[in-house]
Amino acid sequence: MITVRTIEELQSAKQTHSGSIGFVPTMGALHEGHLSLIRKARAENEVVIVSVFVNPTQFLEGEDLDAYPRREEADAKICELAGVDILFMPTIDQMYEPDELSIGAPAKRGYILEGAKRPGHFDGMLQIVMKLLNLTGATRAYFGKKDAQQLALIQQMVRTYFLPVEIVPCEIVRDADGLALSSRNAYLSADERSRALCLSRALKKATDAIMAGERDTRKIQEIMLDALSDADTIEYAVVVDRSFRAVEKLELGNAILLVAAWVGKPRLIDNLWI
Repeated sequence: MITVRTIEELQSAKQTHSGSIGFVPTMGALHEGHLSLIRKARAENEVVIVSVFVNPTQFLEGEDLDAYPRREEADAKICELAGVDILFMPTIDQMYEPDELSIGAPAKRGYILEGAKRPGHFDGMLQIVMKLLNLTGATRAYFGKKDAQQLALIQQMVRTYFLPVEIVPCEIVRDADGLALSSRNAYLSADERSRALCLSRALKKATDAIMAGERDTRKIQEIMLDALSDADTIEYAVVVDRSFRAVEKLELGNAILLVAAWVGKPRLIDNLWI
């Protein structure tokens, strides 16, 4: 594995490889969820590139940019063992100019749910993903379904700008007790981690109701809200279609259940594609 920190080093490292490029962008603190993306990229491509970059433009004022877990040495070892060919770990100065062009999230889908709670977050996310896709020349880029709205906006950006890359959605990875894996889980105390299970429990209870025939999204959302009672603050519990439009009646095969809540210090999200 080659570890590079500058754009010039990245381009030089790419020249030593040939074939399709599978790219996995991350903010580090790698866990089994990230590894599932890397394994899929490794299985489907000749070359695998992973980036580790805590992107400042997608953090809002007062969010956990400075405290976000950084484990460069451990991340590098994980990537090496997973068969990554190139690990890209750039500095902020490498990725951003003092007077930047910007990419704006769409006015509707970019400012609902996550976008409503974190206005401007998706602008910064799309900006760094665009840069990384261009720099890596990825044939395929791998993103987890846990960040469902992010995934949808990246797919839209690729369509809008005619980018020659395939976006590959990957399933959510969970611990044995059902908690969706996240780098922010490291913030949870033992009690908070137990209470955080209310997110996956809310999705399961909603699924049970759907399997029993419930299709009224208002009733499904009420079930999820009730199940989130262990959270400190509930931000949303909604049912949308795959285009992120609110719907009154759930349609199997075209729905996503989404929850977001604060448990202790971290803000956690989870979802289920129905």
